[in-house]
Amino acid sequence: MSQSDNAKSTSAEQRTDWAEDRTLLANERTFASWMRTGMACVGVALGLKAVFGSTEHPLIAKAVAELFILTAVIIFGSATRRSYQAQKRIDAHDTNAQSHMGMVYVAASLTVGAVAAGVILWLL
Repeated sequence: MSQSDNAKSTSAEQRTDWAEDRTLLANERTFASWMRTGMACVGVALGLKAVFGSTEHPLIAKAVAELFILTAVIIFGSATRRSYQAQKRIDAHDTNAQSHMGMVYVAASLTVGAVAAGVILWLL
C-alpha cells in the first residue's frame, strides 16, 4: 500500500468517525426535542384545566388534562429508550456525548414533575 493510499484510508476513517460523532450529537438534539414536546403536553394540560376547569363538567376537563399528562410521560419514556438504543449502536470518537444516565435523570425528573402536576390538576 502506498503512502497516498494510506493517507486516503486514514482520512476516510476520520470522516467516518466525525460522522458518527455528528450522529451522536443529533441524537442528543432529538432527545431534547422530545423532552420539549413532553413539556408542551404538560403545558397544554395546565392550560386546559385553567380554561375549562370552571365549566359545568370539570371532570371532563380533568380527564383531558390527565390524558395530556399521560402522553407526556409516554413521550419521556419513549425518548429515553430510543436515545439509549441509538447511543449503543454508535461509538464516540472526538466528542463527549451526554451519558445515558444523564438522559435518564432528565427524563425521570420531568416524569416526576409531570405526574406531580397531574396529581395537582386532579385534586384541584
